[in-house]
Amino acid sequence: MDTLLLMLVCGGGYLIAYHTYGRFLAEKIFKIDKNAPVPSVELQAGIDYVPTRKAIIFGHHYTSIAGTGPIVGPAIGIIWGWLPAVIWVLFGCIFMGAVHDFGALVVSIRNQGKSISEITAKYINTRVRFIFFAIVFLTLLIVIAIFGVVIATVFTRFPSAVIAVWLQIPIAVALGFAVYKKGINIPVATAIAVAGMYLCIGLGSWRPIELGSVFGIPPTGLWVIILLIYAWVASTLPVTTLLQPRDYINAWQLFIAMGLLVSGTVAASLAGKLPLVAPAVNTSLPANTPPIWPFMFVIIACGAISGFHSLVASGTTSKQIAKEEPDSLFVGYGSMLLEGVLAVLVIICVGAGIGMALKTADGSILTGQAAWQHQYSSWIGAKGLSDKIAPVVIGAANMMGTLGVPEAVGVTLMGVFIASFAGTTLDTTVRLQRYVISELAADLKIPFLTNRWAATSFAVLAAAALAFATGADGKGAMKLWPLFGAANQLLAALALLVVTLYLKRKGGWKFIVTAVPCLIMLAITNSAMVKNEMIFLADKNWLLVTIGAVIFALALWMTVEALIAFLAPRRS
Repeated sequence: MDTLLLMLVCGGGYLIAYHTYGRFLAEKIFKIDKNAPVPSVELQAGIDYVPTRKAIIFGHHYTSIAGTGPIVGPAIGIIWGWLPAVIWVLFGCIFMGAVHDFGALVVSIRNQGKSISEITAKYINTRVRFIFFAIVFLTLLIVIAIFGVVIATVFTRFPSAVIAVWLQIPIAVALGFAVYKKGINIPVATAIAVAGMYLCIGLGSWRPIELGSVFGIPPTGLWVIILLIYAWVASTLPVTTLLQPRDYINAWQLFIAMGLLVSGTVAASLAGKLPLVAPAVNTSLPANTPPIWPFMFVIIACGAISGFHSLVASGTTSKQIAKEEPDSLFVGYGSMLLEGVLAVLVIICVGAGIGMALKTADGSILTGQAAWQHQYSSWIGAKGLSDKIAPVVIGAANMMGTLGVPEAVGVTLMGVFIASFAGTTLDTTVRLQRYVISELAADLKIPFLTNRWAATSFAVLAAAALAFATGADGKGAMKLWPLFGAANQLLAALALLVVTLYLKRKGGWKFIVTAVPCLIMLAITNSAMVKNEMIFLADKNWLLVTIGAVIFALALWMTVEALIAFLAPRRS
């Protein structure tokens, strides 16, 4: 299939879905109302609850849910072939992921901006609330620790990205001050901020920064410490000071990067330089590659459906939506579709762009199918992060090269892009963990931990303990990483379960639109968790066996409780 046609079909499919299925959900299923009360106005306090223009909150939400997920997931998942990856990203996103995100957002808005964990008490029971809290806390703990390592690895692999990423912080603070304190025109302020950001990228290319070891702590460990300190500060500040404006300008960075990739796809395709070199369906899988069912549907999460998104939608975003209609559809459903577009572009980078040129360790240049086969000659999911993101960076740089962008600049752009997105996700995740801890502390009558500084400190210290549990390199969370994919998709199933019960209470057949995706995700995650347990048992990895079994048992318990609530007589 022609690469350009693939991009156009998928892009057109997402656009049509927004104006058909998305509007159907908004008008007929959730019945969003522009005059409905929203928590950002009713509970406005200037810290977390702040009514925000939909363009700005879209930028925050999009960069928070995107992170590195729609980059790394498709880069691994294409090993089963580009066709199953594209089908999952296209249809999974439209009928499952975007429905999941939009539903979680609306339900949270209609429940005072509370997290999906807290809302379970209302629609199922209080026992389930604590089960959900336990699963969410563990998932966020892994995410915080892992994303610290992700950014540290990117900084080590792409030292030219360091200055650009850190200088985004003062630019974002200045943008927030200009817009909220001085009332400067948003388009003008945005243009200045984005221009400054790209000047910093140029500065980073000229002056890369590499850390050495300090007191026996290697560079990755140092970066993890610095990043967790930064995350503590960022997550206690008012959202308008740093979180919103940084995410907003990072969204523009993404739009520009995606524009370059789209333009590169068009230019290279028209020049006949961008055929799909990955197999449509790979029948010659490398040794140790797991079966496509259920693992592709777990590995490709962001871009199709991801439980983490429900935490963002019901955590930070629901507290900033200024109007139910049209903001919640635009932010909740629309941002997920745009993430699907990003995942498709990544599939094109690793399925076609890498075939333009791949430099091997001995200096030789491979092209076409030989380049793809060389990159995917072994199970990429077992490799380090650098190996996972390498095909994306190489393919993107090749495609940008058709536009006259030098390879070194293209690599730097992608390095900054990946680190920036991981950084925005880290900011948001620490804030989400703070909400989870505060809500649970309020339920358990522990007033000390309802304080945002104390709750954030608990979140960061717990992540630091996990990160450094195995040594000074800060990679301790990697021990639990094999659990994350299934746990994340389990969250998606459980969030859909809560939204389904919400719609069931409304009466009629409306719950079908979330019940069907919920059942599919329960089948995927339960299958993945059982297969993972068998692998962990065979490897005698008792840590993963124990934690995986606990998560699996809690999920089954919650599912049974939800089924009982679903079958119970309707309550007002």
